[in-house]
Amino acid sequence: MIMRWSQLHVPTLRDDPAEADAPSHRLLLRAGFIRQLMAGHYSLLPLAVRVRAKVIEVIRDEMTRIGAQEFALPALHPAEIWRKTGRWDSMGEEMFRLRDRRGADLALGMTHEEIFTTLAQELNSYRELPQLWYQFQTKFRDEPRPRRG
Repeated sequence: MIMRWSQLHVPTLRDDPAEADAPSHRLLLRAGFIRQLMAGHYSLLPLAVRVRAKVIEVIRDEMTRIGAQEFALPALHPAEIWRKTGRWDSMGEEMFRLRDRRGADLALGMTHEEIFTTLAQELNSYRELPQLWYQFQTKFRDEPRPRRG
């Protein structure tokens, strides 16, 4: 089914939003690609979803061409994996931590190195190397960052 432009949700703005400082932020808001939910949290609107899908498709094609393998990794991680590497404590307040209903410590994945490392432990021989692994994943980060770049 073909989507008509008149049916597509593209809420454009005439004026620059007051909360947008960076030129890229202003343009994405005005052109109807994104909406800000709160500081650092954005909703991708239909145009942005299409652009993101095309970028992922190009990257996926190139990664497949060189023999890489795509993974889909969980966003919620058990604390034990992070404790083994010592990063449970060293990450500090930037890591979003919570407890499940059973009282187990969990974290929202701000990176997935620990998870890939856990999976790589299943490699049995150097003959299985090299491995090219990748993923596309939304990650949660609550770290101080410079504004506008």
